[in-house]
This record gives sequence, structure tokens and C-alpha cells, in this order.
Amino acid sequence: MSYNKSDLQRRMDSSYENFAKEIGGLRAGRASTAMLEPVVVDVYGSKMPLQQVGNISAPEPRLLTVQVWDANATKSVEKSIRDSGLGLNPQAEGTLIRIPIPELNEERRAELVKVARNYAEQARIAIRNIRRDGMDALKKMEKDSEISEDDHKRLSDEVQKMTDDAIKKVDERLAEKEKDIMTV
Repeated sequence: MSYNKSDLQRRMDSSYENFAKEIGGLRAGRASTAMLEPVVVDVYGSKMPLQQVGNISAPEPRLLTVQVWDANATKSVEKSIRDSGLGLNPQAEGTLIRIPIPELNEERRAELVKVARNYAEQARIAIRNIRRDGMDALKKMEKDSEISEDDHKRLSDEVQKMTDDAIKKVDERLAEKEKDIMTV
């Protein structure tokens, strides 16, 4: 294993992107098409992501719509959304499914904040593990006399700064999302 700064940065960025995607799915009382990303529909004898069965949009702040492409799949889509555990109650009108987004109560908001914090902690752990990989590579390179002690120190500081920046991005995004969730 050798030290590769750009690979470490790419992996840290990837951890952040994954976190941002997960947290984007948490609804804060406003309609977001990302809310329906985890929904899988049982159609044509196989399970397919909702995006492959219809067009999802948010025409109003408290409403999502799904325009199903095949009228025969409408019932399956409606059932999948209802059974998704998102607490949504879809209503079909032909091939258009309307999904009103209910108000969030205080208890549900606190629950969502907890989930968001959990996602953030998982992202921080992933970033720290990437830092550890980088530090281990540097130690091995110094031990094998590929780099000097001074280079090891300088590169270690570089890895630590990348780690601090990545964790700061996660914390800032979490703070935004918490504020978003708790805003009534």
C-alpha cells in the first residue's frame, strides 16, 4: 500500500457525497423528489427503482407527484409508496399519483435529527478510517526508507488537514439539515 493523496481525497469526498445523499432523503416537511429514491416497485415480475417506472416531481412545497409511464403499473407504484415506511399516503388519479406531504410533529422532527446525526457519525467514521489508511501507508514508507522523517511529518499534517476539512463539511451539512428539520 502506497500513499496517494488524490486517492485519499477522492475517498473522503465520496464518503461526504454518500452522507449528503443519505441526509437528502430525510424529509423536513417539504416535498423533495429524493424522498422517493429508496422506493422499489414490484412490476413486470421484478423489483425496479421508482425512477424507472415513472417521473417524480415536486410541483408544490407539500406535494409530490409520480407520473407513471405504464397504466398497468399504477397500483403497484401506489402500494410500494404506501408500504415504504415513509409515512406517505398516495392517491392515484389515472396514471398520476399525488402524494401529499404531512406536517411533521415535534416528536418526528427529533427522530429525524437523531437519524441525521447517526448518518453524520457514520460518515465521520468512514473519513477517519481513510485517514488511518493514509497514515499507515506513510509509516510503512518511512520504515522502508522511501520517505524521510520530515516528509512523513509534512505528509501526515497534509492527511490530517484533509481529514479535518472533510469532517468540517459533514458537520456543516448536518447543522444545515438539523436547522431545516427543526424549522416549523
